[in-house]
Amino acid sequence: MCAAEIATKPQSFPAGQAGLAGSGRLAAEVIALVYIGVIASIASVTGAFYVLFPELGALSHDVFTRPRGTWARAPVLLAITPPLAGAIGIAITRTLPYGMLSVLTVVCSSMLLIVVLKSPIAPSISAGLLPLVLGVKSWWYPPAILFGTILLAALASVWRRYWERDHYAPRLADRTEDALERSPHNYRDLLPLIAFVAAATVAAELTNLRFILFPPLVVIGFEMFGHPEICPWAARLMALPVACFLTAVAGLVLFKLVGGNPLTAALAMAAGIAVLRVLDLHVPPALAVALLPMVMDHPSYAYPFSVGIGTLSMTLWFRGWKAVAPRHFPGQPA
Repeated sequence: MCAAEIATKPQSFPAGQAGLAGSGRLAAEVIALVYIGVIASIASVTGAFYVLFPELGALSHDVFTRPRGTWARAPVLLAITPPLAGAIGIAITRTLPYGMLSVLTVVCSSMLLIVVLKSPIAPSISAGLLPLVLGVKSWWYPPAILFGTILLAALASVWRRYWERDHYAPRLADRTEDALERSPHNYRDLLPLIAFVAAATVAAELTNLRFILFPPLVVIGFEMFGHPEICPWAARLMALPVACFLTAVAGLVLFKLVGGNPLTAALAMAAGIAVLRVLDLHVPPALAVALLPMVMDHPSYAYPFSVGIGTLSMTLWFRGWKAVAPRHFPGQPA
């Protein structure tokens, strides 16, 4: 089929998906899986295991399946924002112990970085929080992330030019996802998220289940609270917790069965993609959840349950905030 035929051929999109469809989407997902496999191989060969930054799963899937999406159109910010947030995370982890003060400092500083740079790369918040959650203090962490993000930005730019040549037309779902991935219009809407982060930190300390506040959860919350009126999956009460729980289970089980190697990384991400397809969701940070066991020290079966508890808690928190702040939501009384 020639490029003109591809451009004019109608494409159907499931309600929860955006970007490429059909063979184009399949090719994009295969490229994302190969990319993660290559990154995992480099991490394995060099011993620099944080080259496999889990949010690379989210970022790669989005920029390849949505070649004109918000993240794909910002290659420089895609390359530099996560490692800069990672540097912030390392500095705070080396200075403060895990607790409410350090968590809030990392999260707020990472958000401020996004504001100052006018960056749409929300997964950078996860890059900042990950060292604190895992106790990583090595200054090699930011350069390790930088290697992966530079490579991804270069590949995404080539892929985007290919689809621009073929006149790929964004759909309504793409416009919604683009808006969701941009910085919030009103940063006061993030105050409930910060309050949740504080409460979740207390819960993590009391239960010793640190992954109740797993780093991609703050990214999900940033998009959910930052764009409450358009977030397509926020209204589906159980879909998001189920998706994150299942991707966590998949990543953990594969790690236990296959071991920490490049094949596991690719299979875990593939399992995450399958879960999101079945549930008809486009939530890229959920793919990072599947990859997190690859960088955890002796992950246990408490991990997926911690993820489920954290995600369900944030979803209920959001629904409660939505009930008391109806002015943010069209069609509801002021």
